[in-house]
Amino acid sequence: MNIKLQGIDLLGNLGLKSTQDRLNRQAERDNKIAFFEQQKENLKNMKADTIDEIARKLDMFHGYEDQIAAARMEYNHSQMFHVFDEAQELAEKIAEAAEKNEPKTPEERRDDMIEEATGVENEGLLDELMDNLTEAIEESTEEMVEELQETSEEVLSEDELNQMMLLEEEQIERLEQEKNVPENYIPFDYRI
Repeated sequence: MNIKLQGIDLLGNLGLKSTQDRLNRQAERDNKIAFFEQQKENLKNMKADTIDEIARKLDMFHGYEDQIAAARMEYNHSQMFHVFDEAQELAEKIAEAAEKNEPKTPEERRDDMIEEATGVENEGLLDELMDNLTEAIEESTEEMVEELQETSEEVLSEDELNQMMLLEEEQIERLEQEKNVPENYIPFDYRI
C-alpha cells in the first residue's frame, strides 16, 4: 500500500526528479534560515554596553534579517524554474505514455498477428535458411577436402595434389556462385 503526500510516497520513492530537487532546495533554505535565526538568538546573549557595541549588534541583527530574506528570495526564484522543470518532465512522461498507447497501423497489426501465429519473425526465417545452407556447404567442402587430402597423400604426388586443390577451390567457387543464382533462373545465351 503506497500513500502519497504531495509527490512523496512513504516508502521512499520521491516521484519526479524535479520534485526531489524541490525538496532538496526547501531543506537547504530551511537550514540557512535556521542558522541565521540561531545567530539572532545568540545576539540576545551578547552584552552591549556602549553605543558602538549596540550599533554593531543592530547591524549584525539587520544583516541576519537580510540573509534570511535572501535565502527566501533565492528559494522563490528557484521555485519558478522548478515549476517549469516539473511541467516539462511531466510532459515528457505523458508523451512516452501516449507513444506506447498509440494505435497501430493495419500493417503493424497484420505483422504482429503473423509473428504470433508463426512464432518466428518474417525477416529472420530467410536469413536462418541461408545460414543453414552456407554452414552445410562449408561442412561438406571441408569433409571433401580432408578426404581428398588423405587419399591424395597416399596416391598422388605433390604436383597432382596442388592441381586437385585448385580444382577443389574452383568447385567451391562454382557452388557459391550457384547458391546466389535463383532456382527458376534460365540462361538465355545459347550457342548456335
